[in-house]
Amino acid sequence: MKRILFTILIFAALPLWSQTTFTEKIESLIAALPQGSEVGIAIYDLTAKQPLYLYNDAKLSRPASTMKLATGITSLARTDMEKPFSTQVWYTGNITDNVLNGDLYVVGGFDPEFDEEGMRALVQSINQLPFKKINGHIYGDVSMKDSLYWGEGWAWDDTPESFQPYLSPLMFSKGTVTVTVAPAETKGAPASVFAYPNSSYYNIQNDTRTQTSGAGKFDINRNWLENGNQITVKGNVERKSGRELNLYSSQDFFMHTFVDRLSDLGITSDTCYSFAVLPHDSTAIFIGSYETPAQKVLEKMMKDSDNLCAEALLYRLGAHTTTHKTVNAYAGLKEINGLLKQLGYATGQYKIADGSGLSNYNYLSPAILVDLLKYAYSDTELFRQLYKSLPISGIDGTLKHRMKQTAAFRNVHAKTGSFTGINCLAGYTQTADGHDIAFAIMNQNILQPLKAREFQNKVCEAICNLKTE
Repeated sequence: MKRILFTILIFAALPLWSQTTFTEKIESLIAALPQGSEVGIAIYDLTAKQPLYLYNDAKLSRPASTMKLATGITSLARTDMEKPFSTQVWYTGNITDNVLNGDLYVVGGFDPEFDEEGMRALVQSINQLPFKKINGHIYGDVSMKDSLYWGEGWAWDDTPESFQPYLSPLMFSKGTVTVTVAPAETKGAPASVFAYPNSSYYNIQNDTRTQTSGAGKFDINRNWLENGNQITVKGNVERKSGRELNLYSSQDFFMHTFVDRLSDLGITSDTCYSFAVLPHDSTAIFIGSYETPAQKVLEKMMKDSDNLCAEALLYRLGAHTTTHKTVNAYAGLKEINGLLKQLGYATGQYKIADGSGLSNYNYLSPAILVDLLKYAYSDTELFRQLYKSLPISGIDGTLKHRMKQTAAFRNVHAKTGSFTGINCLAGYTQTADGHDIAFAIMNQNILQPLKAREFQNKVCEAICNLKTE
């Protein structure tokens, strides 16, 4: 009898979710956030077509990578979204006696997924032609975009991190190299160092020792302050590890490796590569191209929060909407601004500086993000493409390890956004009785990212447990 009474008292004292309203649940979660932090929340019932919960929803916040929603939705709203990213090779002149008496051009289309497969495809298309000698020049055409290789507001000291590549219409391996280090079998011997992709564009200096504490702290870096590509691997190697580094500059990395690959096939030139614009007349002859579907770029941008893919989509927005040969970021930003204007926002109500969210100058509100999500939801085909590109809670992308063993498992399709002091989540989910929901949660001034993620997870769980009727 005592045990039964004790159990009754325990359950009577518990503030069960079922005993409180949805609003009270969210407010109790907000009250538990770290002191000094702030949050803005907008939750909209797409089925009932009415707000479900609003808290600081109009307050401007730094969106981090939830900025990619604006870039992606604006791109999907265009009819030419299906057009693939294309890198092309052309030549001028004529071919006689196994010699190209003319010039070879590689024309960049800002393909962010161009990799070893793409490089092989291009050089093999050239290898099909009846020449092994180029009596002329090898040119890279990077005239698609301006020469600014970083977005507005990007931090100079984020290089040589791979998440901030040097932007160019000619990108190879995302402008990065992956260095992997493994300890040797003999203690004190230099570790084994591997790099991918292989290219003579960079050099590696191995100053490591295996299981030797006196060798100092392990480190992989490059001389980025001098814009150099001398990669130094040093220190004590206890276990297999590695690092992905960006290289300076992307267009040179591409062209240098391109010439390397041609040389591997026995195709040579007396001159090194340089940069020039392909002549747009009948003298230029198309050789071949490598293409990447735009949907693949969209999904990499969303699932993996890939910044290069976001900037590539931004520049492509500009390229498809301007008559100018060379595009800058503002041409793409103009398209995003145009969509936000269509949704009722004046330019003074927000700030967009880039396509990826890397910039410290971006400012959006939860209301703006939700209005973008509502716009996407209203167009069946646009929504279908966006929805399948978003990370799924507990399954993949940047939500792979979140919300498992909760009502929100597999039920949240959303974009994450994180930066120092910032953690955001925006996307779609569904209530327990089947109502579709668009939401945006923007945690700011929070130096404990785990606390922000836990808060967002619990808000999503509360939505998924909700019965609206």
